[in-house]
Amino acid sequence: MESNNTSIDDNKYPEFSHLFEIVKELRVKCPWDKEQTWESLRPMTLEESAELADAIIGGDKSEIKKEIGDVLLHVLFYSILGEEESLFDFESVCKALREKLISRHPHIYGDVNAEDSDQVKKNWESIKLEKEKTKSVLSGVPKSLSGLVKAQRLQEKASSVGFDWDNKIDVWNKVKEELLEFEEATNPQEREEEFGDLLFSLVNFARFEKINPDNAIQKTNLKFLNRFTEMEAMMKLDNLEIQNMTLSEMDIYWEKAKNKLK
Repeated sequence: MESNNTSIDDNKYPEFSHLFEIVKELRVKCPWDKEQTWESLRPMTLEESAELADAIIGGDKSEIKKEIGDVLLHVLFYSILGEEESLFDFESVCKALREKLISRHPHIYGDVNAEDSDQVKKNWESIKLEKEKTKSVLSGVPKSLSGLVKAQRLQEKASSVGFDWDNKIDVWNKVKEELLEFEEATNPQEREEEFGDLLFSLVNFARFEKINPDNAIQKTNLKFLNRFTEMEAMMKLDNLEIQNMTLSEMDIYWEKAKNKLK
């Protein structure tokens, strides 16, 4: 069992210390906080993480600050649960993370060379694989990740051991090959499979272009949402109902919305 002696430097981080004390007090005194468990907090943690991700995509710095606080609350709460069950405390969580960061950055804290971020990631995965000898190179990718993020992480892990394309031209040719196979697929099952292959190859190409595919699609989603809601607002100003309009009529307002939001 690890130490339960949580220790925070009150002088250097007074607000953090006060915050932690409040979270611990609420756990004891608040009826709602008393009821929370690992399982009950999990969906709320996913929601708070998603809200932070939304704030980052939206570029709202004040909202990012707020959502970071909400995520931090969950981190502290989980640490308190661990302490209650004599599993770990926040101090031991920090210690384990510190040791992990040092061991995974030998180019900073050792004598390993890493000239760019790609080499840093390869070193990270290599060290992780060495510590977990019985596991696959592709282990550690959460099952609940979105499809785009999971595809990217699987490709990155495979690349870390040299299983990768030589250049992005070959990757783009693979994209075109998968597109052709999708076009030639005839039944629904084949089309679904080929469409998945096409998406996977596009994620691979995005990786070579240093584009995060999930960030890219989320920004496109947000752009579409903003334009569509602006289009609806313009229609209402003209006393029009979108469900009663033709596609060609909607296209006129769509172009107006696009021009307004450029």
